Amino acid sequence: MRFAIGDTDFLLDGEPHRVLSGAIHYFRVHPDLWQDRIRKAKLMGLNTIETYVAWNAHAPQPGVFDLTGGLDLGRFLDLVAAEGMHAIVRPGPYICAEWSNGGLPYWLFADGTVGVRRNEPGFLAAVSSYLQALAPVLVPRQIDNGGPIVLVQVENEYGAYGSDASYLRALEQMHRDIGLTVPFTSVDQPMGTMLEDGSLPSLHKTGSFGSRATARLARLRLAQPTGPLMCSEFWDGWFDSWGEHHHTTPAAASASDLEDLLAAGGSVNIYMFHGGTNFGFTNGANDKGVYRPIATSYDYDAPLDEAGRPTEKFHAFRAVIERYAPVPPLPTSMQPGGSGRLDPVAGPGVSAGSAVGSGSAVGSGGVGLEARRAPATDVAVRLDRVAPLATLLPTLTSWTAHDVPPTFDALGAASGFVLHRTEVALPTGGVLTVGTEVRDRAIVSVDGVVVGVLEREHHDRAIALPPVTGTLELLVEDQGRVDYGPRIGEPKGLIGDVRVDGELLSRWTAAPLALDPIAPAALSVLGDATPSAGDVLAGPVFASGSFELASVDDRYLCLDGFRKGVAWVNGFCLGRYWSRGPQKTLAVPGPVLREGRNDVLVFELHAAASRTVCLLAEPDLGHTEG
Repeated sequence: MRFAIGDTDFLLDGEPHRVLSGAIHYFRVHPDLWQDRIRKAKLMGLNTIETYVAWNAHAPQPGVFDLTGGLDLGRFLDLVAAEGMHAIVRPGPYICAEWSNGGLPYWLFADGTVGVRRNEPGFLAAVSSYLQALAPVLVPRQIDNGGPIVLVQVENEYGAYGSDASYLRALEQMHRDIGLTVPFTSVDQPMGTMLEDGSLPSLHKTGSFGSRATARLARLRLAQPTGPLMCSEFWDGWFDSWGEHHHTTPAAASASDLEDLLAAGGSVNIYMFHGGTNFGFTNGANDKGVYRPIATSYDYDAPLDEAGRPTEKFHAFRAVIERYAPVPPLPTSMQPGGSGRLDPVAGPGVSAGSAVGSGSAVGSGGVGLEARRAPATDVAVRLDRVAPLATLLPTLTSWTAHDVPPTFDALGAASGFVLHRTEVALPTGGVLTVGTEVRDRAIVSVDGVVVGVLEREHHDRAIALPPVTGTLELLVEDQGRVDYGPRIGEPKGLIGDVRVDGELLSRWTAAPLALDPIAPAALSVLGDATPSAGDVLAGPVFASGSFELASVDDRYLCLDGFRKGVAWVNGFCLGRYWSRGPQKTLAVPGPVLREGRNDVLVFELHAAASRTVCLLAEPDLGHTEG
């Protein structure tokens, strides 16, 4: 088959074809749930699945390129093909996506000499290697070769960042050089000169917008007089940041805008069809004068919610689509009021009961979709095994000596936490200051007692210390690397020297904490700990507990009474929690769980009023409105 760009339409084997696509990021969905999410997109009337490729997820360290488990892009695309659907792939190299560093590997910029999103030799050489590593996955899966891929996007909303045509030409050539032959696209907002700045005549321009579709398409047509009109990011919702309100868009309003788009003859990629979750430490952040880390949930108020259930928006969009294209019959379970579950159907390279790991204990004892049928009830779990961070440090890290506190990047730490320690003699106390910036949050302790927190969000750089002769510690948290704008690629940690009353503090030791995946030795120490009494927890502290399940299903971890930290189930890092909201619960994919014994682990940074967490049978999607 052939896919091409005609004078007015996309052409599939020479016939006009409308692209009806929905975004599903494979790296935000447990791999055992890919098939379910893809099939539900087809049931809404879509004929195409779009995904970014997260370079930094595949290449966590130099010389590594992981295509296994939850990063098996080839398997994801094969599942798309098995549903009789097409695929749009957006390898970037920059993707934004509210994903850490916009998908760019942190290590690429560690020495400060490599350019960011520009025609610079070091950056382009790294991109070339990245695309060559993707070639065996993408090239044979193009529609020309019998695969599902019909379009590939070059860069991502580049017109909002720069206008270097030589950089775009170099990227385009690299994509061609690895053997990609399908049409190439660009995407930008139809505002100002973004469409012109972010594209080339050889790239088919598409728009990104979520409202005023008629006017946006008119601006797109002005920039590109011929060819099919396409909104390749039709924003049907928005992402959440910690401490802000939960974003929603009315289903009727979004459906009306979709109607306008399709009535004008446009093609569409709905961003997002299913948002998924920023598991582990993968969330990005925005910084437009104030640093705002993205929440763990990437629900996006999408047609398919974080729990994989159809929303009002699903049915509203389906009603619009069926006026322009045939839609398959909707099973009873997917109709309003239904369970939202589908019976499994085996696809290529996957059995209905498989449980694929992704760098953690996911696959151990897991069961597939066919076992996810018994009615579920809420399960309270007491975290009765407790160990302070200091107790577990030998199992989580090793120490190195430094004259000044090193950045995360200098330590080879992509994300998470770094503990800095030095000895001080301050009989009258003093004021501690960080030279340039705290990226992003530091808990300051003296002799094991927390004295305060420095927050990037508040532009904190100074804190008063009490009298102390002993150990000064700063536990620094990366809350998410900036994913948009000029601060992409910046280092994390304590930026600049650390002083007390103007006097330089030196002779530091530093220890990055290995938390995703968490070290088995740490889990062993917690497992051997004697159950302790009491209710409250004083952080930084790890606490774990166990619970039994007769059957597995998707669950949702509720941490009422906890303040801020990270949670795991069966060794799988669910991500960050924070009492400031708006997110209330953490998604626990069913394939992470197992019949029989399961384990919950929490790393609480501050304090918890209770040692009991709850595995909910249904998500709490009400969100706080903080």
